[in-house]
Amino acid sequence: MEISFISPFCNLIEKFTSISMLHRANQKGIVQYNFFDLFSFSDDPNNRIDDSPYGGGDGMILKAQPIYNAYKKVIDQYPSKARVIYPTPDGEMLSTAISKNLSKEDNLIFICGHYKGIDQRIRDDIVTDEISIGDYILTGGELPACVIADSIVRLVPGVLNSIESAKTDSFYDGLLDCPHYTRPEEYNGLKVPKVLISGNHRKIEEWKMNEKVKKTKFKRPDLYKKYIESKNQKVD
Repeated sequence: MEISFISPFCNLIEKFTSISMLHRANQKGIVQYNFFDLFSFSDDPNNRIDDSPYGGGDGMILKAQPIYNAYKKVIDQYPSKARVIYPTPDGEMLSTAISKNLSKEDNLIFICGHYKGIDQRIRDDIVTDEISIGDYILTGGELPACVIADSIVRLVPGVLNSIESAKTDSFYDGLLDCPHYTRPEEYNGLKVPKVLISGNHRKIEEWKMNEKVKKTKFKRPDLYKKYIESKNQKVD
């Protein structure tokens, strides 16, 4: 998989992709990260990549031409069909389903906005996926791009030591994850549930599923409702 980032602040993303699981994916040769500094693609004599908005108003807008120039450079170097992702508060909320879908692609391009955003014509012309990571505003698109990329890369086959680990995470099957414990068996007077040290694998799996359902029902009734509806549909 090729993941390319178009940004005026690529150094932030480079640091993020050089550690932990994202770095391991690169070291294994599974994912390659490419960085395209937006300032390098400006056609402005003063190297400007932003301008004031038509119609007036506060804030600045990233201009279309530098972004498109960078996009063309990515496509020229990595010509396989690409999904172009623009992190934006008005996009579709990030979910495991979206990440799973994107993890099957060979070529992803992230366009990181800044200031008040990017020229709408770029969104209309080349962006294929607009994704939000929550109902709040950040300074730029670099952190959301890192969050989205992280959620995708860990699902690419071969990145995790065992994909089965990801399949037990929260949201993968529509439920929150169950509680987890490790040694020692007792900590500050709190004990590990007996079933987990019983050696009875069937009962352990039953306990885990019951805890997942119980936690989801209590903490995320919206997810619990969808889960119950999906179970009923399968029965029907």
